[in-house]
Amino acid sequence: MAQKKTECPNPVDVHVGMRMRMYRTLHGLSQEKLAEKLDITFQQVQKYEKGSSRISAGRLWEIAQVLGEPVERFYEGFSGVPSQKQKANKDTLPLESFAEEFPDLGKNPLAKRETLELVRSYYRIPNRVAAHKIVDLINALSKTDEETKKK
Repeated sequence: MAQKKTECPNPVDVHVGMRMRMYRTLHGLSQEKLAEKLDITFQQVQKYEKGSSRISAGRLWEIAQVLGEPVERFYEGFSGVPSQKQKANKDTLPLESFAEEFPDLGKNPLAKRETLELVRSYYRIPNRVAAHKIVDLINALSKTDEETKKK
């Protein structure tokens, strides 16, 4: 009986998948809608976004076309250069070293669906003066009592 191979996803696949999820959300597409446009299952979209399935060059090009983003955008922010910690510990698994390099990745507010939907909605406001006033309102509401007293 063959033993099941348990490998961590490649850090590049994880990064590209996260960027895919971000652009999909910014463009207001569900996993189901994107899958339909790509003629694949939504489960496959989930695997791509988690980095557990590698996206081929041809498929990434299709995804970029559907999302209206240049292919190179999916690689933005990924240097591929190992950190000093990674160089010192060559036995570290790829995902573990990726987690060391980006410890707050899961806590990043910019990667949250709520943030992406807020940004998408903001840019859809046709009245830019009103949009800027909304930003002013959010800034005013988010100030702490200490910051308010300083003014």
